Amino acid sequence: MASAVLSRTTLKSLLVPGGILLPAVALSMHSGWLALPLPALTFLYYCALGGGLLLAWRFHSSRIFFALLVLLLAEQAVAMFGPIESAGRTAVAASAVLVPLNFMVIALMHERGFTLAGTAPIALFLFIQFVVVAVLCRADEVSQVPGSHGHHAASPVLLPEYALVAMAGAGIFLLVRVLVTRKPADGALLWSLAAVSLSLHFRATPRIATAYWAGGACILAASIVENSYLMAYHDELTALPSRRAFNDALLRLQEPYSIAVADIDHFKRFNDTWGHDTGDQVLRLVATNLGRVTGGGQAYRCGGEEFTILFPGKTTAEILDHLERLRQGIAVAEFHLRGNDRRQAPRGPDRRNEKIPRRKRTGRAIRQLVPDKVPASLSVTVSIGVATSAGEKSPPDLVLHAADQALYRAKANGRNRVETASAASNKSRLKTAGIA
Repeated sequence: MASAVLSRTTLKSLLVPGGILLPAVALSMHSGWLALPLPALTFLYYCALGGGLLLAWRFHSSRIFFALLVLLLAEQAVAMFGPIESAGRTAVAASAVLVPLNFMVIALMHERGFTLAGTAPIALFLFIQFVVVAVLCRADEVSQVPGSHGHHAASPVLLPEYALVAMAGAGIFLLVRVLVTRKPADGALLWSLAAVSLSLHFRATPRIATAYWAGGACILAASIVENSYLMAYHDELTALPSRRAFNDALLRLQEPYSIAVADIDHFKRFNDTWGHDTGDQVLRLVATNLGRVTGGGQAYRCGGEEFTILFPGKTTAEILDHLERLRQGIAVAEFHLRGNDRRQAPRGPDRRNEKIPRRKRTGRAIRQLVPDKVPASLSVTVSIGVATSAGEKSPPDLVLHAADQALYRAKANGRNRVETASAASNKSRLKTAGIA
């Protein structure tokens, strides 16, 4: 089940949106289903490009913004010099090299927003590339034999070997990066690069080439929407679905179903002793294990150190073994941390402590009890409470409340355990609520 969940997540990040849009463009153009004239396709291309740039600016996605600029500059270079045989070959070869190289650089960039200091150097660098390509193409245009203009416009363009190597190398690099990061922007760069390569290959057929340019722009623009969806429905720290996704899932539940609530034991101690960076690492590591829960469950992070697992179509008896294996797996795992927390670094004199000598002495005494370094590994445990619906009179909020009560009982009974809502202490209350 763990590999299946991982496979679904990876495939979704790889195929959405580029793996859907690019085959749709190819099928429409080569099957003759989309019989739009060239001016209409050109209009669609500029609409996709302009819309993508506006979305990227609005959502502060500088990487997609620069990728669209690279796409625009490459298309303009090919359009300007394409009708001339020698200059056109230079423009196509340069685009086949510079687009993949720029896409690899953009994939490694961090989102910087749209500050002048962050965007101006990159925009200037791209403009210089375009000017250099234009100068080289102009030189080839001047040396072109008179009378040959436009004669070879429909001839297929054979890319030089170094251009093919650049395309293939960038494609492999972006594919590996998508499989590692599973981010929509990286997947969009991969599929947009494929669209660029197809547009260069079909340059002799302007309608098909323009359709692929438009497809590449649509893929980049759609990735912004997909990324916004992930940000709205997934927790950024743990990559698990968030509370909004959990609330939506509750609306689709049908009888029977079970809800488990998991909480990290003594989580406040991790933050207070080793700092919030270490606490974040613990959250990510526990979330990774929860995401691999078996038995048909789906884990969500609903806030803080609390996680919820939904089991559609399952009862407590059917999932108890799966939850116990999950708890044991977390308890026996060693969580390896990344060295010292940044709060241990010297921060200079504390002016507030200087004004209050007693507080300074107290703070020094507390720091003496805290280890100088974070240990290489930590042992983490979780407590879990689970409840199952019992007919139509058990709405999800009551089932969730019963699971919370079972979690509190697990904490009170020593932590690092699984408790069910069917315990004798809660039996009468759960009958009243209609929950098993």
